[in-house]
Amino acid sequence: MRWHDLLFLHWPVRPESIRPLIPKQLELDRFDGWCWIGVVPFRMTGVRPRYLPMPFAFPELNVRTYVKTPGRSGVWFFSLDAASKLAVRAARWFGLPYYDARMAVRLDGDAVHYQSVRGHKNAAPAEFDASYRPTATAVEALPGTFDHWLTERYCLYAAKERDRVVYGEIHHPPWQLQSAELELRVNTMTQPIGITLPDKPISHFARYQEVIAWPVVPLARAAKL
Repeated sequence: MRWHDLLFLHWPVRPESIRPLIPKQLELDRFDGWCWIGVVPFRMTGVRPRYLPMPFAFPELNVRTYVKTPGRSGVWFFSLDAASKLAVRAARWFGLPYYDARMAVRLDGDAVHYQSVRGHKNAAPAEFDASYRPTATAVEALPGTFDHWLTERYCLYAAKERDRVVYGEIHHPPWQLQSAELELRVNTMTQPIGITLPDKPISHFARYQEVIAWPVVPLARAAKL
């Protein structure tokens, strides 16, 4: 798959606010004692399971934090909203917390205007509305830096049902990150998990990334690999 016009938004959150939301078999991953919540909008193209000829394209918006198990540090997904009913159904079948959403993405020069309203049946409402653009030359984050810790992660954890944690690996080149200018008009994406975020996040922009993802498996099975 290919990811386009991606925005990393991050806010510091106290670990005690996050711990009740994460299954006990996962350890919170922290930077300088803090957990971090991310809201990440982007577009996907060329989404294609291996051996199937027809790719898909749609916007996606995820809400995440960072966790680890022995030997693996990755992303925990609270939710993933997408404007593809087929992708949402397929991902939920594999145990990922995907939700239907009405989404619109408009490009204006180097700026991105992004809107998402969750419309999934029986799901708590969540909305995002923002405009953003890069403001600096793209650079690769150095290992050990905060930017590297936030973005260079190559596995995921999630659970559509709390006691059924799944795990998956992904691969991509290092991120080419740019600082970003942001107008954040609406962001209620974390209200369904009981967390209200302040207005001003840390922002990073990435124009493009090519990604390979392996099928998700139950965490118990992944631990034996």
